[in-house]
Amino acid sequence: MEKTCIIYGSSTGTCQAIADKIAAKLGVGGADVYDVAKVTADTVAPYKNVLLGTSTWGAGELQDDWYDGLEKLKQADLSGKTVALFGCGDCESYGDTFCAAMGEIYDALKDSGAEFVGCVSTDGYTFDDSAAVVDGRFIGLALDDVNEPDKTDDRIAAWTESIKDNL
Repeated sequence: MEKTCIIYGSSTGTCQAIADKIAAKLGVGGADVYDVAKVTADTVAPYKNVLLGTSTWGAGELQDDWYDGLEKLKQADLSGKTVALFGCGDCESYGDTFCAAMGEIYDALKDSGAEFVGCVSTDGYTFDDSAAVVDGRFIGLALDDVNEPDKTDDRIAAWTESIKDNL
């Protein structure tokens, strides 16, 4: 596996815990796991693979730190890098915007020259709508660790296994 970093935005600690679980599954060391509030445009330069995670708030909005973080990543050279997305959402209370913040990250970076990997089937998910669904699939790993905590570890395991060959 090429050099990989994980960048997450977390307000309550859930997305950070997910980032740590993904890092453990992929063998990414703690020094390569970043809070998006602390990244600069140069943070991603030494990495071939960049995994980006966010929680979704309100009516499908990014976690607060991601607004500045996205601006910094848009200044970074992502061409030739592999990007995978993961997101946390609430499929019961916000089923109409489930994990939509992943869609915001994707839309902001899809023309960056990076290759996006890690799409996930919507099968087995309960939600009404999501900006994170492109061509009938989630553009990354969608998780609801509040309402479906029993599915989180299996979904992480399946997703990390599915992206390993691309990293």
